[in-house]
Amino acid sequence: MDIDIPHTAPLPPTPRRLPRRLDEHALAWLVAAVTLVPLGVVLASLWQPEGEVWRHMAEFVLPQLLINTAWLIAGVAVGTLGLGVSLAWVTAIYDFPGRKHFAWALALPLAMPAYVLAFVQIGLYDFTGPLQSLIRDVAGDSSWFPSIRSRGGVILTLTLVLYPYVYLLARNAFLTQGRRALEAAASLGLSRRQGFWRVALPMARPWLVGGVSLALMECLADFGTVATFNYDTFTTAIYKAWFGLFNLTAASQLASLLVMAVLALALLEQRARGDKRYTATGRGAANRPERLPPWRGWLVAGACLLVLSLAFLVPMAQLLYWAWTVAAEQLDLRYMGFVGRSLVLSAGAAGVVVVLALVLAYAVRRKRDIASRLAARLATLGYAVPGTVLAVGVFIPLAWLDNHLITAAHALGWPGVSEVIKGTLLVMLLAYAARFLAVAFEPTQSAMQRITASQEEAAASMGLGRRAVLWRIHLPMLRGGLLTAALMVFVDVMKEMPITLMTRPFGWDTLAVRVFEMTSEGQWEMAALPSVAIVLAGLIPVILLAVQTERHA
Repeated sequence: MDIDIPHTAPLPPTPRRLPRRLDEHALAWLVAAVTLVPLGVVLASLWQPEGEVWRHMAEFVLPQLLINTAWLIAGVAVGTLGLGVSLAWVTAIYDFPGRKHFAWALALPLAMPAYVLAFVQIGLYDFTGPLQSLIRDVAGDSSWFPSIRSRGGVILTLTLVLYPYVYLLARNAFLTQGRRALEAAASLGLSRRQGFWRVALPMARPWLVGGVSLALMECLADFGTVATFNYDTFTTAIYKAWFGLFNLTAASQLASLLVMAVLALALLEQRARGDKRYTATGRGAANRPERLPPWRGWLVAGACLLVLSLAFLVPMAQLLYWAWTVAAEQLDLRYMGFVGRSLVLSAGAAGVVVVLALVLAYAVRRKRDIASRLAARLATLGYAVPGTVLAVGVFIPLAWLDNHLITAAHALGWPGVSEVIKGTLLVMLLAYAARFLAVAFEPTQSAMQRITASQEEAAASMGLGRRAVLWRIHLPMLRGGLLTAALMVFVDVMKEMPITLMTRPFGWDTLAVRVFEMTSEGQWEMAALPSVAIVLAGLIPVILLAVQTERHA
């Protein structure tokens, strides 16, 4: 008896899935493209030079820009290094009246945007300011008083704002070196002062290089301060080329020179650190502060108070006074619009940047190879690049795409289309993402590293897939890191001026833009109220950072 056995059709071949490594690499490099595309566009302008543009810049623009920038970098480097290291040493090693309070309070100038301190300095110390007016009332003449509207005034202002970068890192270095380093120096017959120069300072070299490099990168990226002082640097030249001369080509080529300067600074920092290792002696050997004699202790306390007063207390008091005098006039629906747009932009940018940082951190965690680490390194380069450069680099490709979309719309019979992407918030959000991705990536990656492989393996053994592990394991455990990242980005966007100024849609003025417009017209009092709001927002992460530093000291 024949039995017919049904023949089932062969199963179709299972489609080959792409390797997970490729998927994760694609995610990492897609996030990195947010930064690499603007930088690539800016640098590509060097290969398309326009003869007349370069001749004009070489004859009338570049020489003065190079001289001004060189003086600024040299002055800020010397100022931040001297001020930051000296304050870090006395608060870490010695005990004097108010030491515990000065230890965290000396970081407060980080909350003061440089462009805010700039116009307060001019308002206080200019010829018509209260200080010179008092000098004339008392002595009859103030012509001997140094002009604040000078190269020295710019350097002083940026030094007072940026020295906390060196101070915080140097103090951490001195605290972690421990007593054994100084005891070893003393056993060799060195005094405490000689131990500082020959032991403590060389051991703190990586921290000092990192702090000065951060200060100089912020110096190169600064726009508001130099614009307030009318001190031309590359950032102001880029802005003038775009909005003054309406020459985007000249703006992009100036931006490319600035990018190369920033990259050269980053390479110099890496080379200065070298392969040397500097090992601390451990928390158990922490320094016990040496009690200074009363007269010397009060002298040190007075010096700390003087720096803190110049950098934060006096400017903040002046801002509050100005804000109080104009509050009744300024607190209207228009001012509420500045506040509302600032909050919307900051919150939106924080959300976008944190999502990108999470994707990048997750991709790097899944495959810890050279390609993923390189993508993360390149993606976070934007924080070292000035906002004016990123504004140009984001706008050029989006303008090119916008023109093609408009042409396609006209071809389809939609002649009324004039803008698709330009003039929207997308341009600003992309520039913010390129600029501040590093700010969100660091705390996100640090929180991601606290999740152990055994926790993921336990979740997988319970049948959870990768997506379920991300939602049910990673995100709850990353909540603190993600909140920190969102807060840092929120505050940075609140303070950010050049990207907002150069890419904002029509009518989207923020607090930072309001400050720029008022200071451009010399109306310091009118700029005070939005400045106070920006400073108060900036105090949040500074206080959290100071508390965390003291907790681990």
